[in-house]
Amino acid sequence: MVWVNQIEQGTISPFDRGLAYGDGVFATMRTAGAHQTAGVLFLDWHLQRLQQSCQRLGIQWQANDSLIGQLLSLAERYPEHCIKLVLTRGQGGRGYQAPVLSDVTEIVSVHTIPEHYQHWQKQGISLASSPIKLGRQPLLAGMKHLNRLEQVLIKTQPLIANCQDWLVLDTDGYVIESSMANLFAVKEGHIITPAITHAGVSGVMREQMIDHLLKDGFAVTAKAMRYDDLGSAEHIFITNSLFGVVDINTIDQFQFSRWTHTSRFRQVLSVDLSS
Repeated sequence: MVWVNQIEQGTISPFDRGLAYGDGVFATMRTAGAHQTAGVLFLDWHLQRLQQSCQRLGIQWQANDSLIGQLLSLAERYPEHCIKLVLTRGQGGRGYQAPVLSDVTEIVSVHTIPEHYQHWQKQGISLASSPIKLGRQPLLAGMKHLNRLEQVLIKTQPLIANCQDWLVLDTDGYVIESSMANLFAVKEGHIITPAITHAGVSGVMREQMIDHLLKDGFAVTAKAMRYDDLGSAEHIFITNSLFGVVDINTIDQFQFSRWTHTSRFRQVLSVDLSS
């Protein structure tokens, strides 16, 4: 179930800059469940972030009606699935210099959502600190670009027993995210999330969570967070577009209780996998 420029099982040139240099961006989106109105959850936000990222990279791209129609059609055919949309700058010659005009390659694929995500929502998970740190590069921070070698290296490390994911810091020792999700800490009713100004991905679910927290009257701050700051938090949870909102039980030696509001926010954001 892969389409290249809306051609099923289409081919990609070996000279595509996404393959050669990771020159592009991607989005991982979830389709609505069978009991919901068919569609891609937060589609407008995903497309907006892709367009903004392309602008930052100097790639001329905007989602056209044909691509949007394809995404909506797939969402109707495959409820509660993952749709991945990859954009590359297109073909280019040997060398880093990008062509003046972009002939963007669009790659759409459909995937099942891992079954264990439902268990994660119910039980929470534990994190261990990754020995691999993220490099600091403000020109790329926040984007879901195709240069994912740091995450590949992080995921290559065998996880510690009874942990389900890695906590990732940058090379200056600041907490950034888990290997696949954004992180939030709750302390005395105040919500803190790491600033994504020098490393990491600012996920669509992170944006949605911040927006709904503010609407509910919670104080939310995005700021630089040190590892020791985690120890004073009462609750930690993580967010991404596929598993929604998941509580963290432990990070290394730190223990946390589950936040009473996470299940409600899963309902509000239509990302509850229990039904």
